[in-house]
Amino acid sequence: MDTLGGKRLLILGGSRISCEIVRKAKELGIYTMVTDWYPLEQSPAKQLADEYFMTSTADIPAMVNLIKEHKVDGVITGYTDSVLPYYAEMCKQTGLPSYGTREQFEILTNKNKYKKLCREFGVPVVDEYYITETDLETEKINEIHYPVLVKPADGSGARGVLVCNNKDELIEYYKQSLKYSQSKEVLIERYVQGKEVTVFYLLKDGEVYLNGMGNRHVKHNQEGVIPLPVAYTFPSIHLKKYQNEVEPRVKEMFKSLDMKNGMVFMQCIVENGNCLVYDIGYRLTGTLEYKLMEEIYDYNPLEMLIRFALTGKMFTENINNKLEAIWKKYALNVSFLIKPGTIKKINGLKAIKTMPQVIDATLAHVEGDILPETAKGTLKQIVLRVFATAQDQNELAQLLDDIYNKLEVISDKEENMLLDGFDLTELRGVLL
Repeated sequence: MDTLGGKRLLILGGSRISCEIVRKAKELGIYTMVTDWYPLEQSPAKQLADEYFMTSTADIPAMVNLIKEHKVDGVITGYTDSVLPYYAEMCKQTGLPSYGTREQFEILTNKNKYKKLCREFGVPVVDEYYITETDLETEKINEIHYPVLVKPADGSGARGVLVCNNKDELIEYYKQSLKYSQSKEVLIERYVQGKEVTVFYLLKDGEVYLNGMGNRHVKHNQEGVIPLPVAYTFPSIHLKKYQNEVEPRVKEMFKSLDMKNGMVFMQCIVENGNCLVYDIGYRLTGTLEYKLMEEIYDYNPLEMLIRFALTGKMFTENINNKLEAIWKKYALNVSFLIKPGTIKKINGLKAIKTMPQVIDATLAHVEGDILPETAKGTLKQIVLRVFATAQDQNELAQLLDDIYNKLEVISDKEENMLLDGFDLTELRGVLL
């Protein structure tokens, strides 16, 4: 196996979740560098890295100079769609490996473009209305049947995604959603309520591997915003139907874009047993499922992408026998949501981490952080993710109950900041 020790990795973006990349790279003996334009105190990954810079990832000439001057061996980006085209361009100009091209990223980060592509290959998607901002002032708006969902065509993190129940809300929310779109495009989709799943793929040298489907559990625990995810559980009863009816088309779709390496996740709504795609990510997942994959099947997509950045290869050994779509254990990734406010104290984290079934518990916020009102209805409300495995449904349910009983998040006003979490009764009927 090739060695990565001593190689120099540049990580784009210093947010708290990017600390995951820094830690894993350091485990592999890699010299880590982080850049963004945020000051050190606002960039947690910079605080962990061996070296950091203040260069904006969107400034391609400056990034090219940085890469050359500091003898960077590889570049990696993590969990944000907006950085992907810049990442591809700087790699292209410096001759470093990029798992995707700018053209691929521009299609797969724009909901209008990838939905059109899905339709071309018969991959089911959520129906939409073709309404522009100008149409809001015409009779065309009266053709819409409510409720509908408005969302920025190129947004992420649930920002600007809003439910509209009537024409007045649509006019108001359309303009709000537009603020989150760089391309100034907004989608209006039929609001489908139902069970959700997320599908995970790995790509290596042009081959596409389905490596899991998880149930995405959301919770209606706040007024006026979309429900946010509170847990992912594995495996899903929808997997076989998806494999038989949708997966061959998805593979052909990816191959049509000449996608060679990397990982992809697809979020779907299940309606009448059919998985309707509503979001695609050609990048690492903020939900960090690779922690579960490493525990159960002994491979780690994050490590693979680090290796690719430095060598141009996802992995050096044949791991096809590990890429199992049907997981041999029950697994969960549970998210804890908090209300806006200032975090004074987080209790129970140590007790959760020492539970034998728990693989890891990852904080998205720390004591002293302020969650503004503008974060309501977005993934910024997640304070903690806990990753664990179990042998059966009963153990999984008991484990979830134990975790919920241990965690406390207290505000500076001595109030409980935690929102209602995952309903344990949902486990029945959604797992194999």
